[in-house]
Amino acid sequence: MKLAWILWLSQMLPQPAADSLCLSTTVYLEARDQSVRGQQAVAEVALRRRDSGLWGNTLCKVVTAPKQFAPSLVPTDTNLRNDDAWAEAVAIALDSQRNWALPPGKRREIVPGASHFAASAIASPSWRNAYQVATIGDHTFYRVQKLKPRHA
Repeated sequence: MKLAWILWLSQMLPQPAADSLCLSTTVYLEARDQSVRGQQAVAEVALRRRDSGLWGNTLCKVVTAPKQFAPSLVPTDTNLRNDDAWAEAVAIALDSQRNWALPPGKRREIVPGASHFAASAIASPSWRNAYQVATIGDHTFYRVQKLKPRHA
């Protein structure tokens, strides 16, 4: 399936289905070759950003914000071909959303406070000297800024 089709479909679906599709797509594009823990950490960063409202108030807006996540960085004719990785990304996205819906003290946090991540082999962002929360697989997770939920 092509990224362009997925992004179009996400605009047609009601919430929360659209957000689940956008998060699944992001986990797939960013971390399909990483461990489950690494994929969960990518999802967690997107969920934390959604809660802050700084990049948008839906996961679709967050992950398609310019130059933030793979859905806005890779060509829209990119084909998502690995069915097994897609199924795993969907399962991880749904599980991450269920986990994040819990009260903050009850959530499983993989990368507490992380607002950004980068694959050091392919990216060298200006904020790479920020506080490093964790390195999981090929990704390093950073707390670039302290994000607070917009409703707090």
